[in-house]
Amino acid sequence: MNWDQIEGKWKQSKGRIRERWGRLTDDDLEIISGQRDQLVGLLQQRYGFIKEAAEEQVNEFLRTFQETPEGQTQAAKQH
Repeated sequence: MNWDQIEGKWKQSKGRIRERWGRLTDDDLEIISGQRDQLVGLLQQRYGFIKEAAEEQVNEFLRTFQETPEGQTQAAKQH
């Protein structure tokens, strides 16, 4: 999955983002509104990450939702 897909399905993605980064509020997610750079900035604020670490967190998040051959996401298979 790429960020464009997350942005396009923002309402569905918000729950998964909240699971990953619980310090982000619903208001934060409304402000982000699918914008990757906004998410990186809020991760820096809420978690004290440097920009590179926040970027890596977002990249790892994207990798966890890559499609598998069975059509499920890896995250869905883990639950």
